[in-house]
Amino acid sequence: MFSLQHKTAVVTGGGSGIGRAVAELFAKQGASVFILELNKTAADETVNAIKANGGKASAFAVNVSDQLQVKDTFAEIAQAAGRVDILVNSAGVSHIGKLDTTSSEDFEKIFQVNVKGVYNTMFAVIQQMKLQGGGVILNVASVASNVGIADRFAYSMSKGAVLTMTLSVAKDYINDNIRCNSISPARIHTSFVDNFLAKNYPGQEKEMFEKLSNTQPIGRLRSTDEVAALALYLCSDEASFVTGSDYPLDGGFIKLNN
Repeated sequence: MFSLQHKTAVVTGGGSGIGRAVAELFAKQGASVFILELNKTAADETVNAIKANGGKASAFAVNVSDQLQVKDTFAEIAQAAGRVDILVNSAGVSHIGKLDTTSSEDFEKIFQVNVKGVYNTMFAVIQQMKLQGGGVILNVASVASNVGIADRFAYSMSKGAVLTMTLSVAKDYINDNIRCNSISPARIHTSFVDNFLAKNYPGQEKEMFEKLSNTQPIGRLRSTDEVAALALYLCSDEASFVTGSDYPLDGGFIKLNN
């Protein structure tokens, strides 16, 4: 089950975090993976890890907010692979701030990457998917798409847009055999969290980590591998009846905290 043999998958933000976990799992399941990443060094590390395990992967240095660059890259991938079966949008940036502490520059940066970046990649791949008779798009949204989270004004705006773009694309292209879904993760345990705690709470890392973990009713943070596993299902043929849906991966955060 959940084989991606003979599939071509494009993963944005595949140099770290969720994107890397998705890229590595998809390659393990047989997909040829193309990583779009602003940090080419990080993307190359993912590619090398995939190849070391016998997988197939390539990396492109791409700013997803640049539509021309994105379109040219997808054209190159389609020409090389012949098709693009899967697009996973995991590239994104965060911002801490309320409305009155979010500058215009901050707002624009979040919009360019988290909203326009997702629009650009979907725009670049949709005609190819229509021509080839179908495909799967999976967008990484957030629990912030569904509930209010303090000090996350611009980030919540962007992830709300990701969710509604997902629903719109699913509706508009259902007759083209193109499925579009999203995942809404809660907090994740990454090196970013560890470094943040070490920098801001020296000597209190364990205490603060437990506090973060307890914000999830399940009592822990999720892992990138858990997100990748859900992404694999949603992008596989086993999920062929699933479209226009958002999947919270939140340890009960949305339903049990409200």
